[in-house]
Amino acid sequence: MYLHGIQKKIVERPVVNTKTELENIDNPVLKRIFTSRGIHHSRELERSLSHLPSPDLLSGMKQMIYHLDVAFQQQKHICIVADFDADGATSCAVSMRGLQLLGAKNISYIVPNRFEYGYGLTPEIVELVKQNSADIIITVDNGISSIDGVKVAREAGIQVLVTDHHLPGKELPQADAIVNPNLPDETFPSGNLAGVGVIFYVLMALRSHLRQKNWFEQQNIKEPNLAQLLDLVALGTVADVVSLDYINRILVYQGLQRIRSEQCQPGIKALIEVAGKQAKNLSASDLGFAIGPRLNAAGRMDDMGIGIQCLITDNPEFAKEAAMQLDEMNRDRKDIESQMKQKAMLLLSEMKAFDEKHLPSGVCLFNEEWHQGVIGILASRIKDRLHRPVIAFAPAENGEIKGSARSIEGVHIRDVLCDIAALHPKILKKFGGHAMAAGLTIAMHDYPAFALAFDEVVNQKLDAVDLEQKIYSDGELSEQYISMSFAEKLQQAAIWGQNFPEPVFHGDFEVIQCRIVGQQHLKFVLRLINSQQLIDAIAFFTEKPENWLGVRKIKTAYKLDINEFRGNRTLQLQLHYAEKVE
Repeated sequence: MYLHGIQKKIVERPVVNTKTELENIDNPVLKRIFTSRGIHHSRELERSLSHLPSPDLLSGMKQMIYHLDVAFQQQKHICIVADFDADGATSCAVSMRGLQLLGAKNISYIVPNRFEYGYGLTPEIVELVKQNSADIIITVDNGISSIDGVKVAREAGIQVLVTDHHLPGKELPQADAIVNPNLPDETFPSGNLAGVGVIFYVLMALRSHLRQKNWFEQQNIKEPNLAQLLDLVALGTVADVVSLDYINRILVYQGLQRIRSEQCQPGIKALIEVAGKQAKNLSASDLGFAIGPRLNAAGRMDDMGIGIQCLITDNPEFAKEAAMQLDEMNRDRKDIESQMKQKAMLLLSEMKAFDEKHLPSGVCLFNEEWHQGVIGILASRIKDRLHRPVIAFAPAENGEIKGSARSIEGVHIRDVLCDIAALHPKILKKFGGHAMAAGLTIAMHDYPAFALAFDEVVNQKLDAVDLEQKIYSDGELSEQYISMSFAEKLQQAAIWGQNFPEPVFHGDFEVIQCRIVGQQHLKFVLRLINSQQLIDAIAFFTEKPENWLGVRKIKTAYKLDINEFRGNRTLQLQLHYAEKVE
């Protein structure tokens, strides 16, 4: 019997036996945790902005700043074209706020509606920009694949400055300047910046350039502290699930510090409140699981406009109203997702996909009632359940369907789509993405052929992939470390997140008490074997929770968590996996 209906193997996270110089860390458990995540020197845990690499290392920065300098001198009309997710929304807000702080007076923005225009700087979006009489387009969190859109804009006499972080294709757009840490032959030390991180770097470089030209004195404006934008940078970085490497950990830490001291945008403060969180104790995971989804809900369910308005307003009352609208959209998204998941599980049962003999290597699912904005989440949920690459499709216009793909470690999903495009040149109308997620468009009548091709190509790539589901542990904790003080130490020790995971531990426990909370959650009182210490624990969204009520002993993988209720903080284990021990 398994907590979420899926058997997993608990594996201790390996520690590479290399020399470490973590001279500032005397706790042996913490030292092991950092070493297992590739940290070998204390400087890799630095959090000061002074340790960020220079913006000048980005290869297209010099050209970018040249064009922005001219735009500032001539006060040209700049139009920001953003993506419709949380990274795009925060990138747009950072652009709008940052350019205004630096002295730009004529700025507007456009965010494509997912359902009308699709992703990126398309020729149709350029037409909207032309109607606004803009001189320059700055793309944020998109543009690197907008070959046609950039061409149409430049033919119309509009300059295009691309800031993006997505992987480029074989052809680059003919933009006036491109800043992207993933360009070929890039010298910047990391390709993991989110779109919001890229535009923040552009603003830092622009500020330095304007300072050298005495711009701020000439304009009689105070040189701005761009750190005031770091709450937005932190939110977009975490919400976009980019790797939290050295640079991103600094950006997120600094942004969280501003949020915790309530030096954040009114919109972020309002989103924190509607999520039922406290700014002073906010964590990176709260940005990812509580704040980000509410912002993303606008782009998924309707239009990201209200999300951006929430982030750029200085009016606390309007911010609160906008945050409440986003919260309502997120509740609607959850309801739709739940209905879609039920239909998906029925489809999988009909496919006999829960039987190992019938489980496809690559799973495609389609329902004519599914919502385009939610298929990505659905694909992720099914991928987690089956531990296979999954694509969920929803109806689009003109006889087409749009798919959102999610993959597992070891299967690069964009490469899978590239292989399909090579084998079947006419089947994929549009596609793009990266290793773990991608989007695509096909004709409805091509769905059966595509599903077959997807299964075949994924099957070829699974040969070298271990399909046993694993949960990685940082070891067993002795009684002295299952404590409030160590839980607080872990929270303060680092910014945890994508590819720098929050510590997970494992162990066997006696079940002293177990009860169902809500419909799917379980509350436990546990006791570590050979100990008298009683510990509270919780497991969220369990499968068949009633089956656990008589269990006497469990093996579990857990996180040390701090439960906050009515001002009280208590230690709580958050169970990520558990199995019954006979």
